[in-house]
Amino acid sequence: MAKLSDITVLIRGAGEMASGVAWRLFQCGFSICFTETSQPLAVRRKVSFCEAIYDGQMTVEGVEALLIKHPDDRFRVWTEGKIPLLLDTDCKSKDAIKPHVLVDAILAKKNKGTSLTDAPLVIALGPGFEAEKDAHFVVETNRGHNLGRLLTSGHAEPDTGVPGSIQGITTDRVLRAPTDGPFRNSMDIGTQVKRGDVVGTVAREPVRAKIDGVLRGLIHDGVEVTGGLKIGDIDPRGIGAYCFTISEKARALGGAVLEGILRCYGKDIDGQV
Repeated sequence: MAKLSDITVLIRGAGEMASGVAWRLFQCGFSICFTETSQPLAVRRKVSFCEAIYDGQMTVEGVEALLIKHPDDRFRVWTEGKIPLLLDTDCKSKDAIKPHVLVDAILAKKNKGTSLTDAPLVIALGPGFEAEKDAHFVVETNRGHNLGRLLTSGHAEPDTGVPGSIQGITTDRVLRAPTDGPFRNSMDIGTQVKRGDVVGTVAREPVRAKIDGVLRGLIHDGVEVTGGLKIGDIDPRGIGAYCFTISEKARALGGAVLEGILRCYGKDIDGQV
């Protein structure tokens, strides 16, 4: 029997949820590769491999991703026991990589070009996709009873626009840009904040905390944002360790993607979907 490392999984996006998926698949032994845009907008940056776009490398819970320039560089990074990440907004490198599995984990809430023919197995996360039409499987990303459910037909639940509840707090725990312009941070992720504290500015307009807690996420300094965009996240539980570890939601989505792969390749990992 061939090894799981013989299965190449190409993941579109390397934000928080995509990173949770990749981390779990990496631990199982699959060969993972990311594609990402030139200006990722991840908020939970301490657990998002897309930070490698800015810094050249990123480590999440002991797993390291390295920015590469060419698809062929992935082989070298794999031999180093790391995850390669390509700057490739439209995922054009899929034609060179020819993955066994393509996972659309952009979470754009709409399909930005993923097709059922992109790989023998295509898995898409969240709303904007129809199973059997855009992807073989769609993963439910909405918190609640069906979180992580693998859909073989139909769509995931539509975006509610309401952040998940933590200690009964939803909207107020999210920081949003007050206007268009460059974001400048005043605090680091992991900092304890009080209601009214200025955590950063957008075009010199202050971004203030609405609740007490720990600054769990904050968009990368210097990024151009638009008014209303989510640029930060405060956790009212105030537990600093949660800022630097993968969330239960990301782990659940990783388990769903793993299930999808094993449904298709589990009995014969050299076979076709």
